[in-house]
Amino acid sequence: MTKKRLVISTGAGISAESGIRTFRDADGLWEEYPVMDVCSADGYRRDPALVHRFYNERRHQLLAAAPNAAHTGLVALEEMFDVYIITQNVDDLHERAGSSRVMHLHGELMRARAVDDDTLTFPLAPDACDTTPDTVIDGHRVRPHIVFFQEAVPMFEPATELVAEADIFVIIGTSLAVYPAAALLHYVRRGVPVYYIDPAPAAVPAGVRVIRARATEGVAILARELRDMA
Repeated sequence: MTKKRLVISTGAGISAESGIRTFRDADGLWEEYPVMDVCSADGYRRDPALVHRFYNERRHQLLAAAPNAAHTGLVALEEMFDVYIITQNVDDLHERAGSSRVMHLHGELMRARAVDDDTLTFPLAPDACDTTPDTVIDGHRVRPHIVFFQEAVPMFEPATELVAEADIFVIIGTSLAVYPAAALLHYVRRGVPVYYIDPAPAAVPAGVRVIRARATEGVAILARELRDMA
C-alpha cells in the first residue's frame, strides 16, 4: 500500500529544545550581535570577517547540541508515512536524528558556498569547520552557505511544489512571521489536514488543528493523532 505523503515545515522552535537560540528571542540581537550585521547581504559586504566569525561560533554551538525527542519523533513517523521535511533551520539536527528527506530553505550551517558560484557548496568537517574570507576550498573562496536577509530563497519554489503534493501538512515551531517560508501554508490543497505545533501559535485559518505545546510534547501528540490516518 502506498504511504500518504506527510510534509512537515519546521522552524526554530524545534531546535530550541536542543539549546539552539532562536531569532524569536533575540530582540534585535542574536548571540549579542546585531542581527542585520551578521545575517544580511549588506552586513556581509560591510564586514565579511565578522560574518565568518559569527557562523564559526554557531557551528561550534551546533556541534555541542544533539537532536531532541521532536527530531527523533519525526523520524519514527517514516514508518507510517512518506515523510518530507522542509526546514527554515540551518542546523543539521534533522539529518543527525535520521530523517531521510530534508530540504533546507535558508541554507546549511555545516556547508560553505563558493563566492563565485552559488551552485557550488562544500561540506565542512566537524574538526575543521572554521572559515574566513580567505578560506579556499577546491579553488574557490567561500562564504557561509546561508540565505541572508536581502537575498532570494532559491529553495522556496521546490518547497511549494512539495507542499502542494501533501496529503497531510504539519507546521512545527515557527511564528509564521518569516517570509516567504510562512507562505507555504497557502500552497496546501483544499481539504488536506493541517496541524500547527507551537507553544505560542500565531493566528491561522479556520480548520487548522493547533497543538499548543513545545515541539517535543507536540510531536508526541501529533504521532498519536496521525496513527489512524496512515
